[in-house]
Amino acid sequence: MYYRKFNDYLKEKYGGRIQKIAIDAGFTCPNRDGSKAAGGCTFCNNESFSPYAMTKQSVKEQIEKSMEFYKNRFKNVKGFLAYFQAFTNTYAPVEKLKEVYDQAMSYPEIIGMSIGTRPDCVPEEVLDLIASYTVEKPEIWVEYGLQSAHFRTLRKINRAHGVADFVDAVLRTKKRSGIKVCAHVILGLPDEDYEDMMETAKLIAALPIDGIKIHPLHIVKHTAMEKQYYKGEIRELDMKEYAKLAVDFLSYLPKDIIVHRITGEATEDELIAPYWCSPKYKMEVLQAIEEEFKLRNANKNLKMVV
Repeated sequence: MYYRKFNDYLKEKYGGRIQKIAIDAGFTCPNRDGSKAAGGCTFCNNESFSPYAMTKQSVKEQIEKSMEFYKNRFKNVKGFLAYFQAFTNTYAPVEKLKEVYDQAMSYPEIIGMSIGTRPDCVPEEVLDLIASYTVEKPEIWVEYGLQSAHFRTLRKINRAHGVADFVDAVLRTKKRSGIKVCAHVILGLPDEDYEDMMETAKLIAALPIDGIKIHPLHIVKHTAMEKQYYKGEIRELDMKEYAKLAVDFLSYLPKDIIVHRITGEATEDELIAPYWCSPKYKMEVLQAIEEEFKLRNANKNLKMVV
């Protein structure tokens, strides 16, 4: 095993399959609603990343239907992890957040939750609330979207937060015992070169971060990047190039960091480019990464030539 996979970590810790349940709790983002910016991130059509986004179902309905589905599909499910995925899942009054989180944490089969959010949307009272669930639930994660360690890139993709916000959020979160932190990054963002991407890896390595999600930049419909792509302003990565970048990126990180994802995809009806970021190519991408690890292992720390 060349890196520590999230599924393996869960299986080792809990003695069987732990299934994530993606939940859309109906939140938005401060760079969508005008409080910090408008239009959202230039790469983001949130519905393309989760088929359950924008659902009209309650949190309770989503959880119960998903648990029933996965119990029927997999006979070895030991438990579930509630994943608040769509948009910014700490962007609401703390009373509303407690109501939503309590619904998910009320099920004995659910071992914890993973909360996707922005680093500028975690005031102290929200972190205190999240920390309170660690008393009874062993697996509590906060997933922070960093995407890049470069402010010029964050500005270009309309994140409307800075790198300092990310560093501050991670350090404040890790002051609370029991909360694990996962960082999200995108490789291949506009105008970033190899060194830029590796600088992002070095920032991650310097912080007390427990997990990582690495995604290749992929262009989806109904986004600002769609227009940029058709204007020729965005270069798409090919699969082998991405595999090399992902392996190089991981080489800078601590060996015990948990890799939640090492690729990303969108549905074929939403995806514009690159073609290999559709679900049917996922195993091929993972195989390309595996082959790159084997090559590096044979050639001892060989890095991508740039």
